Amino acid sequence: MVLIRRPSAILPSEITPREIYRKRREFMTAAAAMAGGLLLPEAQAQTGTKLPAFKPSSYSTNEKQNTLKQITSYNNYYEFGVDKEDPERNAGKLRTRPWTITVKGEVKKPRTYAIDDLLKFPLEERIYRLRCVEAWSMVIPWVGFELNRILRDVEPTSKAKFVEFITAVQPDTMPGVRLPFLDWPYTEGLRIDEATHPLTLLAVGLYGEVLPNQNGAPVRLVVPWKYGFKSAKSIVEIRLVENQPKTAWEKANANEYGFYSNVNPEVDHPRWSQKSERRLPGFFANRRTEMFNGYGDQVASLYTGMNLNRYF
Repeated sequence: MVLIRRPSAILPSEITPREIYRKRREFMTAAAAMAGGLLLPEAQAQTGTKLPAFKPSSYSTNEKQNTLKQITSYNNYYEFGVDKEDPERNAGKLRTRPWTITVKGEVKKPRTYAIDDLLKFPLEERIYRLRCVEAWSMVIPWVGFELNRILRDVEPTSKAKFVEFITAVQPDTMPGVRLPFLDWPYTEGLRIDEATHPLTLLAVGLYGEVLPNQNGAPVRLVVPWKYGFKSAKSIVEIRLVENQPKTAWEKANANEYGFYSNVNPEVDHPRWSQKSERRLPGFFANRRTEMFNGYGDQVASLYTGMNLNRYF
């Protein structure tokens, strides 16, 4: 039996953003041109490599976790494709060794960390809710450490007001970066107090193993009270800067994607409501969205006095 849904039953969260759909045909052409060996036909989750010892975190939620298969097969990672299933299929050849992250800018002690240096930080498992701007959500057991551990190392100057994240560009493994629908490399940003908040995590694994390629290997940003797109993957550089940086999505469409990107059910996206969400693998957006994704007790004070309709 084949179930065919009426057009009116299609969820807004399943609709590809307009600015990306316009480039879809170009993406498919580029992907086909690369099919002669650059992409794997079915890249499996890069699991199996255990992380060093880690401890559970008191910041974790008690909600039911999504399965590894769900987490690794439904992703936004536009360097590997515009569909949610594309990263699992196409990210198998991402080169994650050797890997370094350079931290520079308004700091007293700029540093470059190899990925093995990052694995020496005390690791925690943090089971976070992640709600995407497209109104779907998951519960994911990340393993990582507070971003602030690195920031303390480099000693920010008094001019460091914002933190900018720059991600990898590998044209031979990432077909999406050959297309101009985003200004590559992908960039993301946080205000310094957001970046140094103890909930802000640099993740190096999930379910106790190294990050799969399609989830942002070998290191990615996780900010649980912000939308899913505020999650820079495969980070290669962190810059501390005085002026607010332009993020990739702001540059693409500032009217729809603001710098702050807080989960706020009172501020709708121009093309869909933020008042509810669909907890995967469910089909219906029948969960009420909580302010700051339910982390309001910890983070609401960061935005005291701000007009969150303006600073969205």
